[in-house]
Amino acid sequence: MGSLRLLVPRWCRCASPALLRTRCAAPGVGSGQAPLLSRPPGQGPLPGWRTCSSSQASCKLPGSDPRDSSAGSSAGATEEQKDDEDDDEGVEFGTLSDKFSSRKYYHKTRARFRDLKLQEEGEEEPERKPRRGPKNTPYWYFLRCKALIKEDKLAEALELFEVQMLKEERVQPEESNYTVLIGGCGRVGYVKKAFRLYNDMKKRGLIPTEATYTALFNACAESPWKDSGLQSALKLRQQLQSKNEELNLITYHALLKVCALCSDLRMCLDVLKEIVQKGHVLTAETFSFLLMSCIKDSENGFRFALQVWQQMNKLGIKADSHTYNLMLRAARDCGIGDPAVASQLLLNPPENSPQLKLPPGRQKEKVKNQRKKGSESAAVQFDVEAMEKQLFQESSLQPEEQIQQQNKDVARAEREPTAPDSPSVPHSRAGALMRRAQSEMEWKQPHLSQKLPFCNLPNLLDSRMADTAVVSLGTVATPSHRLALMGDVEGFLNKMKEDNAEPNIKTFTLLAELVEPQSPSESSLLALLDDHKVKVDVTFFNTLMRKRSKQGDLEGAKSVLPALVKRGLSPNLQTFCNLAIACHKQQDGLQLLSDLKRSGITPNKYIYSTLIAAAVRQLDYSYLTEILRDMRNNQVPPNEVIIRQLEFAARYPPKFDRYKYKNPYLEKIDGFRGYYYRWLKVMAGEETPHPWAKYRTAKPQGQHSEAEAVQEKGAGC
Repeated sequence: MGSLRLLVPRWCRCASPALLRTRCAAPGVGSGQAPLLSRPPGQGPLPGWRTCSSSQASCKLPGSDPRDSSAGSSAGATEEQKDDEDDDEGVEFGTLSDKFSSRKYYHKTRARFRDLKLQEEGEEEPERKPRRGPKNTPYWYFLRCKALIKEDKLAEALELFEVQMLKEERVQPEESNYTVLIGGCGRVGYVKKAFRLYNDMKKRGLIPTEATYTALFNACAESPWKDSGLQSALKLRQQLQSKNEELNLITYHALLKVCALCSDLRMCLDVLKEIVQKGHVLTAETFSFLLMSCIKDSENGFRFALQVWQQMNKLGIKADSHTYNLMLRAARDCGIGDPAVASQLLLNPPENSPQLKLPPGRQKEKVKNQRKKGSESAAVQFDVEAMEKQLFQESSLQPEEQIQQQNKDVARAEREPTAPDSPSVPHSRAGALMRRAQSEMEWKQPHLSQKLPFCNLPNLLDSRMADTAVVSLGTVATPSHRLALMGDVEGFLNKMKEDNAEPNIKTFTLLAELVEPQSPSESSLLALLDDHKVKVDVTFFNTLMRKRSKQGDLEGAKSVLPALVKRGLSPNLQTFCNLAIACHKQQDGLQLLSDLKRSGITPNKYIYSTLIAAAVRQLDYSYLTEILRDMRNNQVPPNEVIIRQLEFAARYPPKFDRYKYKNPYLEKIDGFRGYYYRWLKVMAGEETPHPWAKYRTAKPQGQHSEAEAVQEKGAGC
């Protein structure tokens, strides 16, 4: 017998047997008879129906089997039908798959439907209504975010991008939108947000550019936590190396900046080796990052900086104003190390100095670059490993031999005849330099209104200096001594003029910190400012004032104020903070607070902290009590630094037994301790803000995960 072909609706494929019985029932068909929906031969099935063979057991209709078609076949069939109908009560079409499938979202599901589902479950804030009207382009958002970042409004730029662009207008971002925001986060050291934007950028399928990597490295360099920033930069560098990404010189400079600020000089030299191997042309900016790493070494940094400068001169690279300012910073903050080692390396360079090597096929390019750019860049390569050995090598001479050799040189210099009328070197520079030909030194009578007195001092910044000009280096203990090694103020400015580097106000501010106080060089700085047509600012006068205040000369610090007002400038809070350094007496400190109040200026926490430090050094507890009382009257909350100062002042001296003898000092400290603890109860402390707090955008509650909280805690929150 041939197979019977039946037409079955499509909704019968996944329907339950009870549902099929209910929907297949028709008038005139008894219970036990199946409706045979057949069509004449030659005609296709009805629309919405499909043919099913009776030989397939899975396609049998209920009641088609003769064993199931009898009305009184058994009572169990009726009970089974009732159970199936009870199970199907309340079941809607399309909801049965929830019981058998754990998947809720599929790859082709749109983000809008997922957000709607989360909104129904209460897991997300109510969706913002889409903006009406024409949408802005990604380039418009790029320009707008760039303008906000330039105005120091990073939080508004992030909110514009994340809320208006992505959520409200649903504009598809481009690579430039992410890069400009990563650059803004990098300038303020917001490392976490920068890498979050970078990861989101990659998830959207956007390809990062070299500008993106440069911004990420800059974010690591500016991070408040240097160890964390260094680890992030090294991890990013490893990822780029695994993908064989070729970096340009600007990106390498950003990596050098990370190593200079977060690591040491050795790591900078490792990056420099890679730069040279890649064939990049070294510039003055490259060596400026090496100088920044030298400044971190407070003991030998000045000697390292002079050696790096010498290598830059050998390559024919002319320094710019920024490089000269870094040399002044090295002279201010760093020492020269062992004078014998410094004399050997700076005055008598070893024979195995880094040799310049031309890469193949670049001899002609070197000549062209030197003619066009005036030797501003180096088209030559040099041995970085030899430079590293020269920087970190120890002296091969024994200490006794060094002393004997130095004594011989000094004795030979003293035996040489000098002119009877030649003036001697001042005491402040005699320790820094021992000249052989003193007859060549010419001094001019210093006047306050004239130029700086000129002395033919050797300048270690000048590569043309004769090797016989200096025998050895003596004690180089103060910043003024280190400035004398660079030709003092006049020689330093002349060297800048030779390299066509214009000094700026930062240059003269650093010179003001280096020159000897109350010296003719200091008095002539204002005249030099006018000669170079540099506009003076308040910071320059504050520097002069701070130098005199640190020496305890309050009247000398106050004498700077008329010159400041004569230039048309107004003192700021930093000016009064510098005056507070010299207020060692209670009368002077209270007079300063009274003058501020009379001027309508409320002292800030920095002025109070400076006064407290001066009072603690003098052990004047009556002075401390008056300062705390003034803080309470002005409602200036103390910060962590002030609390630490006061806790130190309220501490009893070590190894003291009050029961053995009476000390009037402790009577004063007991009175201060009593007032201090009462003062703590009424004063509200100032909590130190998080470095990234003002850049964070508002987020709904419960959106921070535990992993992010742990990460922020580890980052220093």
